[in-house]
Amino acid sequence: MNITKEQIDELNAVVKVAISKDDYQDKVDTILKDYRKQANIPGFRKGQVPIGLIKKQYGKAVLVDEVNKLLQDNLNKYLTEEKLDVLGNPLPKQRDNFDWDKEDFDFEFELGLAPSFEVPLKTKKAITHYKITADKKMVSEQIERIQKQYGKLVQKKEVSKNDEVTGTFKNEAEEIDNKTTLELDKISSKKAITGLVGKKVGDTISMSTKGLLKEDYLLASTLGITADKAKNLKIDVDFVIEEINEREPAELNQELFDKLFGPGAITSEKELRERIKADSEKQFEQQAEQKLLNDVTEYFIENTKFDLPTGFLTKWIQMTGEKPLTAEEAAEEFEKSEKGLRYQLIEGKIIKDNDVQIQFEELKEFAKGFIKSQMAQFGQLNPAEEELDNIAARVLGNEDEVKRLSEQLMSQKLLALYKEKANLKVKEVTYEKFVKEVYG
Repeated sequence: MNITKEQIDELNAVVKVAISKDDYQDKVDTILKDYRKQANIPGFRKGQVPIGLIKKQYGKAVLVDEVNKLLQDNLNKYLTEEKLDVLGNPLPKQRDNFDWDKEDFDFEFELGLAPSFEVPLKTKKAITHYKITADKKMVSEQIERIQKQYGKLVQKKEVSKNDEVTGTFKNEAEEIDNKTTLELDKISSKKAITGLVGKKVGDTISMSTKGLLKEDYLLASTLGITADKAKNLKIDVDFVIEEINEREPAELNQELFDKLFGPGAITSEKELRERIKADSEKQFEQQAEQKLLNDVTEYFIENTKFDLPTGFLTKWIQMTGEKPLTAEEAAEEFEKSEKGLRYQLIEGKIIKDNDVQIQFEELKEFAKGFIKSQMAQFGQLNPAEEELDNIAARVLGNEDEVKRLSEQLMSQKLLALYKEKANLKVKEVTYEKFVKEVYG
């Protein structure tokens, strides 16, 4: 067997594979002899079928199968040994009337080659690294929510603006009949609030669903319908009042502090404010780091210039998709995927140039940390090390989980690399300002 490469240009090449009879004949003969031993053909005893008849019936199919295996194995071996960085997979050149009756065969494969480029981590333009702070207003609002959440309900005779009203929404035509609790401070409609204030248990108030709540996504659960049905819903519903309560805020005392953080962890309002501020800023840090990772990624995509073997990749998409595509459809698919492909190449280059690796022990510890945080959400704050090891072993036995966790860990490693080497400028902002700047 002889394999040679013809370089078309920097991004395209053709590999030629010449296979002679000596490369495949022994294997073909062995398989046909095995067929002969097992063949059941009328008129012949088992194992006594003439080899000529076996060759006539099965010879060409076995030949084609063995030649294709030789092609696949040796082509992959050649690409590895020659260290050819290919995009997609080699594409066989189509040849009309290929003659399988010959003894020697020639095949050609088109290759799309990865471009050569550099990725300087010291970015020319300074990229903003947000540091999100929890201001006094945010901390106070969080404390008010806590006091309300842990407060006690005081039954009332009629509705006022700060109350919680339990009742049933009804609309016979739309099959709505759902009991719920409305907090008046979450109602957006002034007309609905005016209609509720002063009403008593047993009263019925008609409300429009359009703009009823400050958070539109809550309408579905409030009315007991699907999200699709709730979307753009503009009907009138009746609300029958069954219970009226005022939530009396909990006092900021040791009993509340212990409920929130455990006995003795917090002993004053000042410490509570400091704890809430620290916990909030820790959560914000994750958002800020994701924003930084996204911005650095976008910067590299926009500023790392290289060509791709567009013609080859378009043809590869056309020929290897789940369903046949026209040339125009394949070109559209390439255009959609080009940005993602470019970043895969850029990320791969960064990982290789900076020797960013993931060791199994690192992945195991990362998995244990993830598991520990999940368990904490269900109140298991101090799981035994042996339990964590056992759960991590099960998780890492799942290929999909290994891939997901590896991607998350690699993102963390890349982020640490960018923090160290990229040109970053730290900008301190409140969460409210961060949301305005980032999301508009």
